[in-house]
Amino acid sequence: MLLAVVFLSTIIPIIVLSTENGFDKSFSWALMFPVLLTLGVIVLLYFLRLETTIDARGIHYKFFPLPQKTIPWQEIEECYVRQYSPLREYGGWGIRFGFSGKAYNVKGNKGIQVKLKSGKKILFGTQNETEVKNVINSYKDYIK
Repeated sequence: MLLAVVFLSTIIPIIVLSTENGFDKSFSWALMFPVLLTLGVIVLLYFLRLETTIDARGIHYKFFPLPQKTIPWQEIEECYVRQYSPLREYGGWGIRFGFSGKAYNVKGNKGIQVKLKSGKKILFGTQNETEVKNVINSYKDYIK
């Protein structure tokens, strides 16, 4: 909804200006840049996807369009599912950096909290709280 408002706020002035007499048509391409930029952001956000897999090797995550990364169990001090506030703790959704550490989230307020032995904290948003809790519990012995 917010992106629709931003899109309309960029295109309406262009429509109004282009209908005025004396409008220089060669200038219209410069006015289209904000519209194209906004459409690009809308398309990118539409295709953003966070995939998290937990197995015997560790926690694998991919935030499209970035490549997949893995956190091995040997680097993890603690791992659990928790409720969080995306806006208060991380300033929103996406790849975020906040006082609570780094977060990868797309929607919702449930996440996999990972505390690394290095002291860093990473949170991965999840929509499957119960399933993730069960999977993490099955790999608790891997955390040393």
